[in-house]
Amino acid sequence: MRASDINRVLDFVRDAFHEASKVWWRFFDWLAVVEWRQLFLTWFFVVVFFQLVNTPEPGFWYIFISFAVKVLAGGKRKAELMAREATAQANVATLERRLMEAQMAALQAQVEPHFLFNTLALIGQLIETDPKEAARVHAHLIDYLRSTLPQMRQRGGATLGKQVELSRAYLAIMQARMKERLNVRFDVPDFLGSAPFPPMMLQTLIENAIKHGLEPKIEGGTVAVRAHVVGADLHVEVCDDGVGIDPHADDGVGLANIRERLQLLYGAEASLDISTPPGGGACATIRLPYKMMEDA
Repeated sequence: MRASDINRVLDFVRDAFHEASKVWWRFFDWLAVVEWRQLFLTWFFVVVFFQLVNTPEPGFWYIFISFAVKVLAGGKRKAELMAREATAQANVATLERRLMEAQMAALQAQVEPHFLFNTLALIGQLIETDPKEAARVHAHLIDYLRSTLPQMRQRGGATLGKQVELSRAYLAIMQARMKERLNVRFDVPDFLGSAPFPPMMLQTLIENAIKHGLEPKIEGGTVAVRAHVVGADLHVEVCDDGVGIDPHADDGVGLANIRERLQLLYGAEASLDISTPPGGGACATIRLPYKMMEDA
């Protein structure tokens, strides 16, 4: 026999052994996890089949080998398979969490520059028309960034109290711009200050109320921020008495951003609802699970 023929035979034997080994381990793993009731059923059908073909020995060998493997090594193998599955699930959960964190960072990054650009543009306009007012707005902006930039960059641990503080600083700048055309009311009980609340959402709703509700209205109006608990949910509302909602308009970037972040963070447990109060204007309500305080 030539060397090439020998090599082909060896390759065939090697492949056959490899495939047989794979089949054996699949059978071994199946024995480890299969319930005894199902195993008894396979024994019955195997015995019947080999009785019909008048060769009962293979059937009895199958019963003996499967019983021995199941009793002697099945428990250990089942534990190994369960541990492997748990590890795989943990790895998937870690990857999903990292993906969500990356998505959250990207979504939050869309919001953070918006206010800064608008304020810098306002300062640029005021430098030409009212330098003293430009200096005051500039001072407000420095105070705002000094006290609130860490909150804007925060990826976790944000609370409603911190977001209210940030929004008050933002509104101080907006009042410097709009003067008497902008009034502000806050109705947020102190005990809700420690409730977890995603960063920048409250300010986005306030920006939206001013831009789409009050700025188009000649006499301006009022922005009211309220928070209360309904059952197991925290409701945070930003309402204005401006020009109201365009029923044919789609969500802008800010509202779409909030909806997507709420979906990532809470799934169906949270929502953003936009409504029209009886007196006119618009009301945006964020609903999310309420917790008494931040997790340690």
